[in-house]
This record gives sequence, C-alpha cells and structure tokens, in this order.
Amino acid sequence: MVMSFRVSELQVLLGFAGRNKSGRKHELLAKALHLLKSSCAPSVQMKIKELYRRRFPRKTLGPSDLSLLSLPPGTPPVGSPGPLAPIPPALLAPGTLLGPKREVDMHPPLPQPVHPDVTMKPLPFYEVYGELIRPTTLASTSSQRFEEAHFTFALTPQQVQQILTSREVLPGAKCDYTIQVQLRFCLCETSCPQEDYFPPNLFVKVNGKLCPLPGYLPPTKNGAEPKRPSRPINITPLARLSATVPNTIVVNWSSEFGRNYSLSVYLVRQLTAGTLLQKLRAKGIRNPDHSRALIKEKLTADPDSEVATTSLRVSLMCPLGKMRLTVPCRALTCAHLQSFDAALYLQMNEKKPTWTCPVCDKKAPYDSLIIDGLFMEILNSCSDCDEIQFMEDGSWCPMKPKKEASEASSTAQSKRAILQRIRRRSKLLT
Repeated sequence: MVMSFRVSELQVLLGFAGRNKSGRKHELLAKALHLLKSSCAPSVQMKIKELYRRRFPRKTLGPSDLSLLSLPPGTPPVGSPGPLAPIPPALLAPGTLLGPKREVDMHPPLPQPVHPDVTMKPLPFYEVYGELIRPTTLASTSSQRFEEAHFTFALTPQQVQQILTSREVLPGAKCDYTIQVQLRFCLCETSCPQEDYFPPNLFVKVNGKLCPLPGYLPPTKNGAEPKRPSRPINITPLARLSATVPNTIVVNWSSEFGRNYSLSVYLVRQLTAGTLLQKLRAKGIRNPDHSRALIKEKLTADPDSEVATTSLRVSLMCPLGKMRLTVPCRALTCAHLQSFDAALYLQMNEKKPTWTCPVCDKKAPYDSLIIDGLFMEILNSCSDCDEIQFMEDGSWCPMKPKKEASEASSTAQSKRAILQRIRRRSKLLT
C-alpha cells in the first residue's frame, strides 16, 4: 500500500506520524517504509489503509493480492505459470488498463486536496485546546449518490487526562465533560472562515456506534426537504478515552455536483454565558464620548430635510427581557443607540446561538459586542426612570413615566376646578 502512494499521500502519512515530510519522492518513500518496518502503531496502520482507500476507492484487496505485497521484487506468486505472471488488476491504479489515449480522452476531474486550507469560524462558547483531525476534504470518490469516508484520530495521555478531570455531574444524575471532542463539518471553501454546514443526508458513526445529530427543523415550504441545523457535534460520549486505542469515524453523505465538504475534529473546552460575560467586562467599558458623538451626529440638522430632530428618546429597559438594563451593550456594527442587556443576550445565545441584535435584527457576534459607558453612567445616576431623552449637545434628561405624568395632570386639573368653585362661591357671597 505504501509503495503505491504519491508524494501527497506520503507527506500526509509522515506528518500524521510526526516525522519530517520534506524531500523528494524516493526519500519520502524510504522514510515511510522505515516507519512501517521499525515501529508501526495501530493508528499509523489505520492511516495507511485510509489513504489507500482514498487513492483507490473502487478496489478491495483479496488475500491472494495481499500476499504479493510481501514477496521480493520479481518473485512469482505461488501457483503462477511463470515469472511473467500478470499483476492482479486490484494492484493497478485506476485507469492503468485504459491506455494513455483513453485516459486523456476521459478528462478525469482534478482531485481535491486531502487537507485544504479551510479554517473554521471560531465559536464563542468553545475554546480550542487542540486539533485532532485538521480540516479534511470529504471528496466524492465515485459516481454513486451516497458516499462514505473513514477517519481516525488518537488522543495523547495528557488529552485523556484533561477530559477525565473535567467531568461534571449535572442535575438529574447526568454526567458531562467540559473538555470535549468536537466534530465539525463545513463547505470546502478557502476564501474565508467557514460556518458549520452539514452535508445532505449525513450519518456519522464513531467507533461503530451511530452518533446522534441535531433534529430536523420544520420545513418552511410545503414539500421542502427538511434540514438539520448545522452545529458542532459533541462526540465525547462515544470516544475511547484511551491513549493506546485509536478512535474511528465513518461518515456517510449524499454527494452533490460541484460541491465538496470538509470534516475536522478538535479538543475544546465548553464555556458558559457567565464566563463570556466576564471576558466582555475584561475588555473594558467603551468611553462615553463615543456615544455622545453618535448622539450629536444623529441630531445634527440635515439641510436637505424639512423636519429637524432636536431630541432622541431611548429606553433603559432591555428589549429581550423587558427589565431594566444591568450591563448595557450593543454591537459595533449597530447604528442605533438603544442597548440590550449583555447577560441576558449571552444566556439566550448559549441555549440557541443566533447572535442577532434584538433591536435591528442584524448580526451581532460576540467579538463585536461593547459595553456602553454612557448608558452605564445614566443607569448609575438615574434609578427612578425607565426612559431618557438625549439633546443635541449630547446631554440627557429623565422622562417621567406615563402614569406619573397622567397623575400630575389630573391633580393639576382638580386643583384648577377647586379654585374655580371657590371663586364662584366668593362672587355669590359678595
């Protein structure tokens, strides 16, 4: 199998084993054969078989074919008619029997790189500790509609210890790990960091056991094919938490013309909304002058506009929970002044990560969130009102609640009525 590898497969194998993967093909081949003969771990053997299956996907080796691999060069196999016995077709690369003209006429598609330069978009609630399988192409290897790919990864003793010591007993006697083995899928696209994206009709087996995937979303249109929400998959419960036994992943999916996917596996630490709130506070509070400048910009008279805005009313209530703000924040990409509560926003995204601003419905990712210093000053100095009004110079004043305003107007009206009655009586008496 190793003798049939190209330079790319030899480099992948040597890189997987932690060996130097620079040099010409004959040097790489010598290093790979030395690796195989000296001390070949089970994980390396599985990697060789995986690379061989990718190289020749439509081929299966029988026992008679495998026996040829152990024979010295030029030695005829047992029971063969002579030294010029034909090589079994299974040991030939696809297209060898077609001849050069036939091969040129077919215009075979260019093979996808095994490890493309795909980068996954960071997930705020997960801190990456290590890369167990770097982004690897789920390439279509045949004309069949359903594809299958095999992967292996091994954990180091330190990684196993990290996972085991992170075990927590949750309410309901359920055990979970904060350090997790995370499986991610995305489109095989190298132009920008990729979001999670599941291949169609995805099935995953980890160490021979079916891996649970997120449930299907209800279809938006009648007759539309249901889709799963694409999220990272925690495969820690199915992983072998051992440094001596490798883990296997088998992926089945439906191929699509012109579209390839990528798979990657990481060791991550799961973070909570409280931890993200602490990290957001640690970034610091934005200078109040930024918000004052934004207020002045919004209230500056537009010469082309017939209507001049001289004040701006803003609520101190969070649009998510309808409660008073405690940590006012918004995204740098938002053009509005209205803030929302950071703690509540992070808790909602911990349950269902949408990262959408509740005020303008635009994307508000975690990295773009800022705590508004001006709103912090207002909240600390004004505890008895839920709405304020900004003026053209950036100053502000509290707005009285509607109830208090109506009560004040009603008492004023009653006082006027009483005074009028007194005046009438005095006139009558005189």
